[in-house]
Amino acid sequence: MTALPTHRTHPARRWTAGAACCLLAAAVAGTGCTPTIQEPTVPVALPEAFSRTGEAEAPAKWWTAFDDPRLGELIEQALKDNLTLAGAWARLEQARAAARRADAPLLPTLDGSAGGSRTLTSVEPFGRTYANAFSLGLTAAYEVDVWGRVRSTRDAALLDAAATREDLQATAITLSASVAEVWFSLIEQSAQIQLLDEQIETNEKFLELVTLRYGRGKVSATDVLQQRQLLEATRGEKVRAEAAEALLRHQLAILLGRAPGDVEIALPEALPALPPLPAAGVPAAWLHRRPDVRSALLRVQAADRRVAAAIAEKFPRLSLSATASTTAERVRDLFDNWMASMAANVIAPLFDAGLRAAEVDRTRAAATESFRAYGQTVLTALKEVEDALVAEAQQRRLLESLGKQRDLARRSAERTQDQYSKGGVEFLRFLTALLDYQRLQRSHLAARRELVTIRVDLYRSLGADWDLQPPAPAPRRVDGPLERLGAMRFGRNEEGQ
Repeated sequence: MTALPTHRTHPARRWTAGAACCLLAAAVAGTGCTPTIQEPTVPVALPEAFSRTGEAEAPAKWWTAFDDPRLGELIEQALKDNLTLAGAWARLEQARAAARRADAPLLPTLDGSAGGSRTLTSVEPFGRTYANAFSLGLTAAYEVDVWGRVRSTRDAALLDAAATREDLQATAITLSASVAEVWFSLIEQSAQIQLLDEQIETNEKFLELVTLRYGRGKVSATDVLQQRQLLEATRGEKVRAEAAEALLRHQLAILLGRAPGDVEIALPEALPALPPLPAAGVPAAWLHRRPDVRSALLRVQAADRRVAAAIAEKFPRLSLSATASTTAERVRDLFDNWMASMAANVIAPLFDAGLRAAEVDRTRAAATESFRAYGQTVLTALKEVEDALVAEAQQRRLLESLGKQRDLARRSAERTQDQYSKGGVEFLRFLTALLDYQRLQRSHLAARRELVTIRVDLYRSLGADWDLQPPAPAPRRVDGPLERLGAMRFGRNEEGQ
């Protein structure tokens, strides 16, 4: 593990002949010394390969691998209308504006001024006299960025904006995975409801059979009550499944940026077939596919630039200024006489009670924190990929086992039913076999959906890089909440007075 190397070589750390030459060149050419931004090494040891991998190349828009056009439409709609993602776009605009603001001091400032006055003088016995005075002025100022302080601040803001862009990518990937998980859960719940309807129909037939046998005196009333209880339990499971489906529809509507209950969508009859396992790639190269890892790295570099800016604050500043002004008693005479001046100022800190040194220590500690957070992000990303790979392998084994159990339970229920109809076994034994078969039917369906969800997690953890388009600007109302707030602050009433 290596520490951050970049801020240790910043030129503001040494007052040398090279720095003096840089100062002279900056004063003449108007440029400063800008250090090269270096990329820190990964703070953790990366494995050479993942525990397992596939052969298929994962598409950038991973949901296309499921061959479900409706899912693609839902994800595209969410990427367009989701309010959380729209908020991420707004944060990106803020970061970009902050970067432009930090870039402004690299260019000179130019201010203009204009004034006019009229003076009344009253002296007895001469009476009143009037005097007019008009003025125009221009002031230009520029700080020569000798030690790279302004550029380091600008670079930090640019890196922050780039990190915010990666955060936006991460939010979009998480959103697409959430839509897919809700969609597949909806398909599963719909299939569960259909399966429960079939089981209710089966249990109703068995209740008729048991009731008929009870009327003939072949079984006890306990058998009838147990079958009724099974039927009601199955109906209760259907109520739960219908409630879960309704809640999932509400969740999907929120992800699409719409109100709950505002989404009516037809569901497929079955879950999609699982695509081939995607190739995970080499961990060292895979890191660049994860936007959260890229964001953490950019924030490390931004923190390093702030260290450089804090160090540069400890050294003198060179400022250049120029002014031009004119005054006259009449406006038409303003351009006849001008006065211009140029100045250069050097401001050096002599005593600040350790203020600047403390800021250097603070930014160094913040850079170290960012570096450790970057390492933790890498570890978390590795864990997510490995977890998904292991979970899918184990879920496949579980699904195979549940399939075998279901088939065996079906055969057992069929044989027990035949024996019960001949009076060979008690009703409780048949009821137990039927319960096991119906439970395994539902468990197998849930396990299939869980396998698809794990694959979604794997696609999400592998990362992607999309060309996202910003949402359409929201329409502004004249009487919107922001405008009403402004009216309240400035004391205007409803009539604008």
